[in-house]
Amino acid sequence: MTAPAAASSIKNKLFIMMILEIAIWGAWQIKIFSYMGMLGFNPDQQWLVGSSFGIASILGIFFSNQFADRNFSAERFLAFSHLVGGVALVATAFQTTFWPFFACFLVYCLLYVPTISVTNSLAFANLQDPAKDFGFVRMGGTIGWIIVSWPFIFLLSEKAGASETRWVFIVAGIISFVLAAFSLTLPHTPPRKNVEGMDKVAWLKALKLLGTPFVLVLFIVTFIDSTIHNGYFVVVDGFLQKVGISANMSMVVSSIGQVAEIVTMVVLGTVLKKLGWKITLIIGIFGHAARFAIFAFCQESAWLIVAIQVLHGICYAFYFVTVYIFVDAVFPKDIRSSAQGLFNLLILGIGMVVASKLFPELLKHYTQDGVVDYKQLFLVPTGMALAGIVLLALFFRPPTHGPVGEVKH
Repeated sequence: MTAPAAASSIKNKLFIMMILEIAIWGAWQIKIFSYMGMLGFNPDQQWLVGSSFGIASILGIFFSNQFADRNFSAERFLAFSHLVGGVALVATAFQTTFWPFFACFLVYCLLYVPTISVTNSLAFANLQDPAKDFGFVRMGGTIGWIIVSWPFIFLLSEKAGASETRWVFIVAGIISFVLAAFSLTLPHTPPRKNVEGMDKVAWLKALKLLGTPFVLVLFIVTFIDSTIHNGYFVVVDGFLQKVGISANMSMVVSSIGQVAEIVTMVVLGTVLKKLGWKITLIIGIFGHAARFAIFAFCQESAWLIVAIQVLHGICYAFYFVTVYIFVDAVFPKDIRSSAQGLFNLLILGIGMVVASKLFPELLKHYTQDGVVDYKQLFLVPTGMALAGIVLLALFFRPPTHGPVGEVKH
């Protein structure tokens, strides 16, 4: 095989790896909170389960850097984690009481979350030109989230109950087994023995940057945005079914947002250069405000509820991806990695933990006689998003208007 052909083959394998990696997550994310409601879990129990992924994200930052990368080849670590994680997912599907369900799901999260960073590391280590090719490879994850929703059209009925909805964990487990086997075909990526691990000085410097006004404002608004972003996944399945979307179509409808995400990512670089950091971030969080406002006031228009899912692409790319690009472009080079980890801690960790507590409590508070007052519920995240917009507009003063040179993401 010629060198270009070998490079292309590796890139395609990494693309498939990302499809499978994120499909595992996408299989259960939309349905898990409505499923826990079917099992009768109270808001505190839902918070514990919902926090599992966030807690694992926080621990994963340290585990993947300090342990996984330095002691295991990446492909074998992925194979082991997805094999045992797949068993935990299938076991989760057959638990109907809280503690066994929580224990099985927590085991899965603790094994799965570190693989997110390990798959990134494996891709960067084996791509000839990571800056050019990683975007293509990472897009596989978005595609995986989209396509995993389609089997549930056939696996679930229009009024699927708990016995059918548990298929989300079984499907996720099956994909996990497939990825465990596929991981052994990936390029051998040995442990990085020469990695010095967590640079504590860099992390301290990154934390000290919170004393800089524009960094502190961005940190606070990112916390707000990550909370409402993760809160969307807590309530969306039940809401879509309430407005007339059948249980077997709600995941497909939700995945419209991921389709829009691909398109939005294509134009993000141009938007950033023309509008700058502040306006792009404001547009991103305004997408949340608009989506939740329409959820609150237009519940009689199912077609509009479906159509507005396209805003997810703007919410994600124009805010979260812009934050990552901003940190890479503006922060001092020696602490960029730690600063990215700090903001990732908000987006995948703390924001998810807080959302898993706040939104089940909101559901409980606005439910009377079994009927949820979604108008009042959705006004809360709408107000949070508007508060974030005000903070950005008045107090976020970045040192540059926008990125300089080519934008790579």
